[in-house]
Amino acid sequence: LCDKAFSYKHVLIDHQRTHTGEKPFQCSICAKAFSQKSNLIQHNKTHTKESPYQCSQCERTFSKKSILVYHLRTHTGEKPYQCNQCDKAFSKNNHQVMHIGEKPYQCCQCDKGFSLNSSLIRYLKTHTREKPYQ
Repeated sequence: LCDKAFSYKHVLIDHQRTHTGEKPFQCSICAKAFSQKSNLIQHNKTHTKESPYQCSQCERTFSKKSILVYHLRTHTGEKPYQCNQCDKAFSKNNHQVMHIGEKPYQCCQCDKGFSLNSSLIRYLKTHTREKPYQ
């Protein structure tokens, strides 16, 4: 699938799921599925409302410190990730996949592929005609 190499077999298996889209770890409460067990564990916190990290600017709370760090950038405007292909700066480090051309997230209704899961989620609303922001 790609030329990446890993020191441990389980890391390779986790990575291969980004290509296959396999999501073997399913939430027992809402049936949402994940490619990595750690993501399921993190997701479970949304059901228990476990959010120990609070924003000092707006008092929103988050289940992970890394999400709080990303959120804080909405207040500061900080964009620490510079793309070496288009010279734009970003608050998150996931922009680079746009240039690689890899599209591991596929629409289950029409097979259209996306580089980012967030793009797929936004696209899925075109099938449902959902317009949550009016």
